[in-house]
Formats: sequence, C-alpha cells, structure tokens
Amino acid sequence: MAIQNRGPELCRHIRALNPLIHHITNTVTINDCANMTLALGASPVMADSPDEAAEMAKLAQALVLNIGTLHKETIEAMVAAGSAANEAGIPVVFDPVGAGATPFRLQACREILKHVRPAVIRGNMSEIKALAGLKANAKGVDSGDDMENAAAVGTRVAEETGAVVAVTGPVDVITDGRRVVYIFNGHPMMAKVTGTGCVSNSLIAGFLAVTPDALEAAGAGLTLMGLAGERGVARLTEGEGTGTLRVRLIDAVYELSHAEEWKGANWHERRVED
Repeated sequence: MAIQNRGPELCRHIRALNPLIHHITNTVTINDCANMTLALGASPVMADSPDEAAEMAKLAQALVLNIGTLHKETIEAMVAAGSAANEAGIPVVFDPVGAGATPFRLQACREILKHVRPAVIRGNMSEIKALAGLKANAKGVDSGDDMENAAAVGTRVAEETGAVVAVTGPVDVITDGRRVVYIFNGHPMMAKVTGTGCVSNSLIAGFLAVTPDALEAAGAGLTLMGLAGERGVARLTEGEGTGTLRVRLIDAVYELSHAEEWKGANWHERRVED
C-alpha cells in the first residue's frame, strides 16, 4: 500500500492504541517531543532517572533514546532502559546527537550500541558518518557534511547494527541494508527550528508501536514530519517566522494524523543493489 494511504491507516491504529512512548531525550526539546507525541495520538512519558528508566521502558510500546544533552547518568539510564526494552521486545529509536563532535559523545554512542539494539537509528549525515567510523565534519549538533553517499553510509551502519538507519537532511534517506527509501518532503525553513529531528524521533516511535516494519515506521514518521513542515510554512502569514512555525508543526501533525490521505507525500523506494 502506498504511503499516502498507509500512513493515515497507521495513524488510526496509533489513536486507537494510544501507545506509551518512553523518552530519555534532549532537555532542550523535551516539551516539543511530548506535544508532538500527543498530536500523533500517542502518550508521552519522560523518565530519565537510572532508578526507574528500565521499569518505565517495560511499560511502554516504544522507547526513544536521544543523547542531545548528555551526562554520565544519562548513559546509565539509556543502557538500562534500552536493555530492558530489548528484553521485552519493545522497539527503540536511537538518536546519536552530535556523534563525533566530541570523543565523549562518540564513546557514549558506542557504549549504548554495545548494550542496546535499536530498531531505528536516526541522525544527520555527520552523525551517521561518525557511527560508521568515517571522518565527519560535525558543527556541534548540526551536520557539516553533504548528503553524498548517504545510502551507502547508512547501509554500512545498518549492516553493522542491524537497525534501520535514517539519514535526515534536505532529502531523507532510510535503509535497512536491503531497501532504500528517499523522502523528498519538507522545507528548508524547518532547519531553523530547534528540535525538528528530536520530534521526528517521537513520530517514528509512535509508528513503531503499531507496525513491525521498522523501515515503514521510519518512513512514515519522516514523511509526516516533512508534510507538516510544508503545511506549516505555507500557512505562515506576514510577520510570522520560525517561532510560529514551531507551533504550526505540531498543529499540522495533529491535522495530518486525522487525514484520510497524505496528499503530496513524496516517497521513492529501491533495492540496495539497484
């Protein structure tokens, strides 16, 4: 089924299930992640203490691990929650924010991936290159690399980790090592709003709660985010900018999650060997 119809169908399942999405995430964007989860029809919880992270993960239908604001206690909580989720068969989304920007972040990624098997890894090109062991040009938590060879680099990380890898940028590239999906939705203005990647993780996790196909879940989440960006920018009026867009993105996800069809979804899939 085409994503134009499959996405809305999955959204109906999300609203019916109201899955609990556990986040250990970036404190800069935690409120936006919670609101975006609610807009999709899921239920957010943000329990980042090592004392309860594992127990909360077992109660959830999906788990988001985002190292945006990283501390030693965060790593401990993520390993505990991720391991518990793996044991319970609960899918995990991992966001290696700023991987390669500092040795501490890259080592944290390696430690988490040593103990946790994500269903989806979502990051920008610099972050995914760092995970692949390649030279990356991270600008703090932003990418300093273009998207050239994104499919090949993503495939390499997918093969090494067993995860679906989503490389987000002007065109999102998603691969499970066999299939590659290109998503052409979105708007450049989205890059000026803090946390669009973080909230995309929440959307992906929501879809993972209702489909066992991690590539489909990642694709649906990023397609929905791209469509929301296009809709949000189109509805800006004179005098409105990135602050208003931040709110419009949440509104657009709520609206699109109730739509019967995702008109304008621009998704292309091929096999890796093609």
